[in-house]
Amino acid sequence: MDFLLDPNIWIAFAMLTALEIVLGVDNIIFISILVGRLPPETREKARRLGLGFAMVSRLLLLFSLSWVMGLTADLFSVLGQGISGRDLVLLFGGLFLLYKASHEIFVEVEAPERDGPPATDEAALRAAGNRLFWGVIGQIAVIDIVFSLDSVITAVGMVDQIGVMVAAVVTSVGVMLVAARPIGEFVDRHPSVKVLALAFLVMVGMALTAEPSTCTCPRATSMPRWRSRWASRR
Repeated sequence: MDFLLDPNIWIAFAMLTALEIVLGVDNIIFISILVGRLPPETREKARRLGLGFAMVSRLLLLFSLSWVMGLTADLFSVLGQGISGRDLVLLFGGLFLLYKASHEIFVEVEAPERDGPPATDEAALRAAGNRLFWGVIGQIAVIDIVFSLDSVITAVGMVDQIGVMVAAVVTSVGVMLVAARPIGEFVDRHPSVKVLALAFLVMVGMALTAEPSTCTCPRATSMPRWRSRWASRR
């Protein structure tokens, strides 16, 4: 228990928790927008499942550190640029985020849809509602994996102790769970904010797809330069 008295442990925990929360902002926005398409009575359940999956995926990746760090090794090269497993995950995740954010902007601006399935008989209504619910959960799970990978690699670059990483991830997801509902309700009440949030997700998607290339495309939420400085100190 002596490690709990080490101020460096607490400083590392506080900084990593803060960074994980910042990295989770785009995750919260994505979840809030998708959950907003569900009937009001199922939104809280979907929100909790989405953030719960985000925490589980982060913890599983943390306990598979050797595999995660292996993803940073180059698998092949294209025009002299090395491409790693992490690059491929970020590339396809970025393309998925670009598609979803662009589609949601189109729906919001050009072809607004009503929440939930059309009103028919009760059995069909329930079946359509279940398909919509699990479809949203599936999309959240896909993007959770992408954001979790980036988050865990950042954590490994900052802290050596697995216990600190786990505590920071659990704490940050707890904060996000508290913040997700008010953020989601605020976005739902203000369509202009929703469009701005979707535009932000388009930028994040572009940054994710550009990250494997040689071009410099800074992403405020991942702070790559700050992360690389920490990694170089290890």
